[in-house]
Amino acid sequence: MVKARHGSGGIQVPDRKEISGHVPIEEAGIPSELTLYLSQHIGAPSKSLVNVGDQVKRGQKIAEAQGVVSAGLHAPTSGKVKAIEARYQPALGRMVEAIVIEPDGEHVLYEDVVPVGSDLGGISKEKIQEVTREAGLVGLGGAAFPTAVKLAPPPGKTIDTYLLNGVECEPYLTADQRLMEEFAGDVVFGFRALMKAAGVDKGIICIEDNKPEAIRAMEQAAAPYSELDVAVLSHRYPRGGEKQLIETVLGREVPPPPGLPLDVGVIVSNVGTAHALATALKTGLPLVERVVSVTGEGVAKPANLKALIGTPVSYLIEIAGGFVSRPGKVILGGPMMGVSVPNTDVSIVKGTSGVLVFPAEDVRTEPVQPCIRCGMCVEACPMRLLPVWMAAYAENGFMEDAEKMRVMDCCECGACSYVCPAKRPLTQSIRLAKAHIAAKRRAARTN
Repeated sequence: MVKARHGSGGIQVPDRKEISGHVPIEEAGIPSELTLYLSQHIGAPSKSLVNVGDQVKRGQKIAEAQGVVSAGLHAPTSGKVKAIEARYQPALGRMVEAIVIEPDGEHVLYEDVVPVGSDLGGISKEKIQEVTREAGLVGLGGAAFPTAVKLAPPPGKTIDTYLLNGVECEPYLTADQRLMEEFAGDVVFGFRALMKAAGVDKGIICIEDNKPEAIRAMEQAAAPYSELDVAVLSHRYPRGGEKQLIETVLGREVPPPPGLPLDVGVIVSNVGTAHALATALKTGLPLVERVVSVTGEGVAKPANLKALIGTPVSYLIEIAGGFVSRPGKVILGGPMMGVSVPNTDVSIVKGTSGVLVFPAEDVRTEPVQPCIRCGMCVEACPMRLLPVWMAAYAENGFMEDAEKMRVMDCCECGACSYVCPAKRPLTQSIRLAKAHIAAKRRAARTN
């Protein structure tokens, strides 16, 4: 077992895993409509391959990747393309093009969906890379970075360690926990396939100590393979962040942007991604579904649901027993880094790990007070930044000064806002500055 370090910054938050952590994964079924946004991962949006009125089958590619950093989309079930139109994408906070499918309820499988194999010894590195790309795999921990890009590091970058992220440090979320407990063998198989595709000989499975059953399951599944080890980390948010995980487990510090984990010889993937690759290799089925935790004090029967990509949030909440009372907030993802939605008519994407429901009586808006320069946000920052100054510059329109303070290095974990005694919206102000700077950089490249 690997001995983990403490790492920089971070905070202690109630994990609330007990609400849904004990609930086995169940099939969510087929809703009456699926909305598949063409922009649902980091990089270029995919391009539609279908037209309104087309009949599609489960696993059929309906949109292709555009460029290197992109990922294709596949029909989660059989049915008819009802529309191709702009729909609100909650993770992006704007309207984007989407393919809307009306399922026929038959789940007819596309004829090209065939197994590759369950013996890694007989599958080449190149074949795994091809499957990863063609299956539309992205990081399922939230960031949704196309996995195929990670498996092909540029010349001169030597990767010596692959980390499998099973930390799931966001409160409430238990999708990864249940995958590790129920499908440890498949997760390990997928992880070994990722390692083979990337040409990496050492793999470490990383899990926080608040998931004892998952730790036991993964240790048992990994035991036959000398190239694998397990690192148990103490629970501390945001330890599951890619850079924080590398520092905690390996003691390596990823350089500031544009620095990446591969600059310190590491690749990181989520356990959900490993499980999805195992599914693609063993069954031929691309990424058309994922496990979503539907949880929180505001839902009647918290659940971990295997849901088709594009499933409406309202449908998942109904499957989980509906609201216990008037909802005050619905969040996609975790409470620290997720996004609240204006209504439940939106649909899940590949990176949706959870649907959190909070009753109205638990949602409080506290008045924002003047900053008292206590330094708590600085102490909490896992990136060793100065949130108090970055936010202040952003709030007053001094974006160039915010940029000089390394605002673009912020991982937007929300730890600073959580600990601020003045209840200042530090993370939101920092996001505003980052969006302004990113737009300015795009304009400069265009000109």
